[in-house]
Amino acid sequence: MPSRLLLLAIGLLPVGNLLAAQADHVTATEAWIRLLPARLPASGYVTLHNTGSSAATLVSAHSATYGSVMLHQSSMGSGGMSSMNAVAQLVIAPQGKVTLAPAGYHLMLEQVSRALTPGDSVDITLDFADGSHLPVHFLVRPANATDPQ
Repeated sequence: MPSRLLLLAIGLLPVGNLLAAQADHVTATEAWIRLLPARLPASGYVTLHNTGSSAATLVSAHSATYGSVMLHQSSMGSGGMSSMNAVAQLVIAPQGKVTLAPAGYHLMLEQVSRALTPGDSVDITLDFADGSHLPVHFLVRPANATDPQ
């Protein structure tokens, strides 16, 4: 009888791998927040690496520190005017990466719940289409910061 259970367990291993959550295959690096003065909305930036064999789809984010966290994209329109639009989802290709950075995709952070200063850390949880979540620590940087250093 034990050998049958072992065979059954071994047979289920590939199925378990297929059911792995999207967030299990995504890692976050260089996570930082550009802090703006006077309670203006801040922006969150991060590089997301998908080590999985299928796409991971970021659909939202949330944080106890911010009442509103939205996925946005900045772009340069015709005539040199920049614009910013909400994005419903962001697909990270299998074995690919997506960088949320100034002048591109970013997290729009509004309604801060406490005073923040450069050097603070803020936890933001990224939410994926399959219901899985990836908690990420973001380093708060000053308004003149342009990169994750």
